[in-house]
Formats: sequence, C-alpha cells, structure tokens
Amino acid sequence: MKRREFLRHSAAAAVTVLGAPAILRSAAPNSVLQVACIGVGGMGGSTMKGVSDNNPKVKIVALCDVDARTLEAAGKQHPEASRHRDWREMLTTHADKFDAVTIGTPDHMHAAPAVVAIRAKKHVYLQKPMAPTLHECRVITQEAAKAGVITQLGNQGRSSIESRMTVELLKSGAIGKIKEVLLWENKPLSWWPKNTELRAKADPVPTGLDWDLWLGVREPRPYLENTYHPKTWRAWFDFGVGEMGDMGCHHFDTSFDALQLTAPKRVRQTTPGSSGPLWGEKRVVELVFPGTPYTAGDTVQLTWHDGGMEPDKSKIRLPKEVEKFPASATYWIGEHGAIFKNYGRGKPVVLLDGNVPFDTYPANIQPQDHYHDWVDAILQGRKACDDFTHGGPLTEAVLVGAMADRVAGEWLEWNAKELKFANPKAQALVRREYREGWKVPGLG
Repeated sequence: MKRREFLRHSAAAAVTVLGAPAILRSAAPNSVLQVACIGVGGMGGSTMKGVSDNNPKVKIVALCDVDARTLEAAGKQHPEASRHRDWREMLTTHADKFDAVTIGTPDHMHAAPAVVAIRAKKHVYLQKPMAPTLHECRVITQEAAKAGVITQLGNQGRSSIESRMTVELLKSGAIGKIKEVLLWENKPLSWWPKNTELRAKADPVPTGLDWDLWLGVREPRPYLENTYHPKTWRAWFDFGVGEMGDMGCHHFDTSFDALQLTAPKRVRQTTPGSSGPLWGEKRVVELVFPGTPYTAGDTVQLTWHDGGMEPDKSKIRLPKEVEKFPASATYWIGEHGAIFKNYGRGKPVVLLDGNVPFDTYPANIQPQDHYHDWVDAILQGRKACDDFTHGGPLTEAVLVGAMADRVAGEWLEWNAKELKFANPKAQALVRREYREGWKVPGLG
C-alpha cells in the first residue's frame, strides 16, 4: 500500500517533549501505520508481536528497551527499526518517524511515557494496569481525551468471544438483575521474588541492563539479584500493585461493561494488609458500587479474592461439567439464577433457579483481535474497543480496591470526582512524586 501522511501542525507549532520539540503526525486511512515500541520484552514483546504480526497495515519503526539483550532480540525481528535505550530520547529525537506507540514496561513506568507520547499526539496502546496510582490514571485519561488520540488498554480478554458473550447475557437479563459478584484469582504467584531482603550492598548489574533507566521515576536503590528484574517487580510497592493490580483489570472488565458500573463508593479489605516494601500475598476485598439499571439494589457488591483465598462456596453452584473448584473464575448472582465463567476462554454457563434449562446463548459473535482493533481504529478514525474512556475508570476502580491492602480492616470511603479517600492514610497513596530528572508536568 502506498503510504500517505500529513502533519497536523508544523514543527514550529509542535508540542514539547521533556523540553525538546516533537513533530506531530497522524496516519491517513490507507496508510501503513508507523509504530514505536517502548518495552520489547515480556508483555511488551507480546504487544509488539500482537500489533505487527500478520498485519500488513503496521510497520515497527522504533524499538526502545533498557535491556540491551532484549533490544537485540527485538531488533532481529525488525531489523529496519531504530534502537533506543531511553524512551525520552526516542520521543524527543524521533517523534517525526512514527504515528503510534506501544508501552509494555513495568507498571511504574507506564504513565510517564504514555503522557509524553499522548501530548505529542501519538496514538497509544498501554498494557494494563494503566498505572499504579490513581492520580496517574486520571491524568492519562484526561490527556488522551484532550489530545484526541486513539487509545487501547491491554486487557486482551475483553475482546474474546467468551467475554463478549457474557456481557450480552448479563445485559439481556438472562438471570435477572444482578445482586452480587464474586471474583477469584488464585493462580500461583510465579512472579513473587526469590529474594525479599533489601541489602545495602548491590549485586552486579546484569550485562546490558541500564539499572538507572529501569528505575525511571523511582528513587535510586541497589540492584539486587532475583529481586526486581525481570518479572518480579510486581510484588513491590514501588513498582507494581500486587496480584489485584496484575489481574484485576481482566476480571473486573466484564462486570464493569455489562453492569455499566462507575467508581466504587467504598472498599474494605477483610484480610490482614501490608505496610512494608511488599504488597500482601493474599487478600479479600469488598467493593461497593452505586446501583445501575442492571443491578437489583441501590448498590451492588463485588468481592475480590486472591492468594489462595476462596469465595464463600455456599453461594456458588458449579456447572455439572466442572468437577473441580476452579483456581480463577467469576460468579454473578442474579434475581433468577447465576452465571459462572471460568477465567480466560471459559464459556459462560447460565444456572437458572430450579435447574431450569437455559439454551439461548448469544450466537454469531465474531472474533476480534484486541491488538489489530487498535490499529484499525486509528486508520478508520474511530474509538478502539478498550479506549481509555473505559480503561481509565476501570483501572481506577481496581486501584481503589488494591489500595485497601495498606489500610486493611476498615471501610474506605471514596470520592472519585475529587480523587479523594476520606481516610488520610489511604489518601496518601493516591499520588506519588517522581524523582528529579524524570518529572512530567502535571503527573509527578
């Protein structure tokens, strides 16, 4: 396909990226989309592949990663792409070379590159959770709306036929209005660090890893083997949001969409919480949302379980074909029955009261590729299926629940409009400052 581009503004009218000008550009509908990837290992690598594989509409033109070995491997897949270690340099000097950005970094480094890219009018695919703090999520969502760029949150399960079928069943009233939702995620914590002792003496930094760039917006500390990188950062308060932050956006999405939920009014963690550098390994969190036309009362409660904490089994009737209580699933309790859905590709099962048979499942739901939907949305000038107007409030709801791990045992009242907890200790978690050299105006 012949490439056609246009500049939305001249270079003289360009925005500023950390003090340097960036040219604004966009792709015409019949263009090949030029994409830059920040984070090209782990989920970042999966995102790069998901966007570009079997997609003639995409060309990966820039790669950025703090680990030279990861960057080298990605470069072999996209040999014509420029290579960068620091996303700030890439967005400053190469912004005229690409239209869109994927971000697949550790959670603490989601917001800064996302906001800078959005302000440079780049379309953004951002892995979940959107960010580890509520303030960052709100800023990202607002900046995306202001810039008018096409965005997508990376909770890919939202696009599955099974998840979309569940949404249709709930909205159709197959089990009446919803009274309660139980969610549990009890897979083994494979990312829990082998070392949790924060020694003052640093271990040798692996060859090729720029540790200071990996830390990014967080304060300097010694590199410790088997502690933060790779993959074990999620357990640490400074870098991730624990298991609820990891999986909450996946599990909450169907309920959020089908029941048209907004922000929770209050949350409470009923299990012991955490206070040190690590998040807790297990939790039960109750979240009370305002009622909607799809719920049975003025409020509806969602209860989250992880780390081996199981829901109240007396409330759950498993389908006859499910022999073993599943490690991860959701159970919607309605006025006339329940819907059970195993996590992932599990098909929803309607369980009507009185064992009345149910066989009117939605048909003809077409496959949808979450990554390619973002690309098509950019080229077609429409919203993607997980635009930040949905993904932002969704992540905020998850984070409100996750923060209860730090103030366990009491109800935390939440005012979403003002971005404020009534509890001062919880309020201190809403926003975190960035270190010098990494500050982004309005963000941290």
